[in-house]
Amino acid sequence: MSALYTPEMLALATQLALYPLDECFDHQASGRSKVCGSSLTIGLDLEAEGTVRRVGFKVSACAVGQSSAAILAQGAQGMSAAALADTLDAIRMWLSGEGELPDWPGFQTLAPAKERTGRHGALLLPWEAACNALSTSDCGPELSSRSASR
Repeated sequence: MSALYTPEMLALATQLALYPLDECFDHQASGRSKVCGSSLTIGLDLEAEGTVRRVGFKVSACAVGQSSAAILAQGAQGMSAAALADTLDAIRMWLSGEGELPDWPGFQTLAPAKERTGRHGALLLPWEAACNALSTSDCGPELSSRSASR
């Protein structure tokens, strides 16, 4: 197995400070991983055409969860709810061994987590919560109206 917490992953985790969560976001959702206990709240604001304008997080998670949230935040601007749902689907396929590494800027940094199934919940959590916040039905049936858990 390769090293899980690479310098690149740890550096990404620190980037979450650039995406603070406040009460002014139009769309918010919280989630918790049943496997590892990671939790987060995401806030999203959209442009008039429905693309992401701003994202914020409050995260209590391992470096995998923090890095996954940072990767989502760094690439989310200009993305639609459908694009986020497609990425979540691609991540699930990749983690199950049925797909390629998702095409999202910086996602390759999370590649070492694929071998660690106990970290999959933390990796998925930001993406599930984002889809839930935007009420995207394509994100999966296990998401409730205001919280995501895995």
